[in-house]
Amino acid sequence: MERSELDSIIDRLLGVRNRPGKQVQLFEPEIRQLCLVSRDIFLRQPNLLELEAPIKICGDIHGQYSDLLRLFEYGGLPPKSNYLFLGDYVDRGKQSLETICLLLAFKIKYPDNFFLLRGNHECASINRIYGFFDECKRRFSVKLWKVFTDCFNCLPISALIDEKIICMHGGLSPDLHNLDQIRNLQRPTDVPDAGLLCDLLWSDPSNAVTGWGMNDRGVSYTFGPDKVTEFLRKHDLDLICRAHQVVEDGYEFFANRQLVTIFSAPNYCGEFDNAGAMMSVDDTLMCSFQILKPAEKKPLKLSIGSNKIQVV
Repeated sequence: MERSELDSIIDRLLGVRNRPGKQVQLFEPEIRQLCLVSRDIFLRQPNLLELEAPIKICGDIHGQYSDLLRLFEYGGLPPKSNYLFLGDYVDRGKQSLETICLLLAFKIKYPDNFFLLRGNHECASINRIYGFFDECKRRFSVKLWKVFTDCFNCLPISALIDEKIICMHGGLSPDLHNLDQIRNLQRPTDVPDAGLLCDLLWSDPSNAVTGWGMNDRGVSYTFGPDKVTEFLRKHDLDLICRAHQVVEDGYEFFANRQLVTIFSAPNYCGEFDNAGAMMSVDDTLMCSFQILKPAEKKPLKLSIGSNKIQVV
């Protein structure tokens, strides 16, 4: 992919800053190219990324493109800052295409500063239902959706920051005994219905259980604080960093600050009043949070004319 072509895509995608909801004019061949080139980079890099601080970590985005642009406004555009995203780029929000295209473009431009993990929505059986398929079909073609599927099947699963902070989209697995198991997961792959890969993308922490419990999602497990402590001790780690759940303040600690959930889509789906957050890890591994406040709900103004009510 020509550098000028890539820069043109990035310029167009960044050109809608401060214009929430504005669609970006992209062309199917260039989007296909983003998928193919980034796929090769994902496969060249390990399944368990080994990264160094300082780095900024973001949780679910879910097609909320204007909020993604706000995150970059706060954190600085790459390569000024290094980034790790924890998955769930598509579905539910209105601009999954802009969201994933900007992330893939930055991955291609800055392969060693910008990292993307797989979320449970980077899977054909899920994003077929929750919005991404329909957006691809409406704006481009089903064929393009399939190209994205091939790309998503190659995303890495987990990241280790300075051998002390482990990151994944969902959480722990009863099948995870050794980090080499993550390194050795085969790609490209679909997400199976059960087992290690499924759990890393789907499981949730819960104060209601000790050990492993049933998950209300109907997929994978929940795990108690005891499992977090046990896992960190066994692998000489300090923190588990994951996404996958809406949390009111954009971030939430669990198990005595041994696990943190980060969620980066404020006002999720327009239904929740949550903030979004980004976690900054400095070179001493000190973690701090930047918060995206939920947007103010615009008050409904009614102007009453002679014989009609007009919503302004």
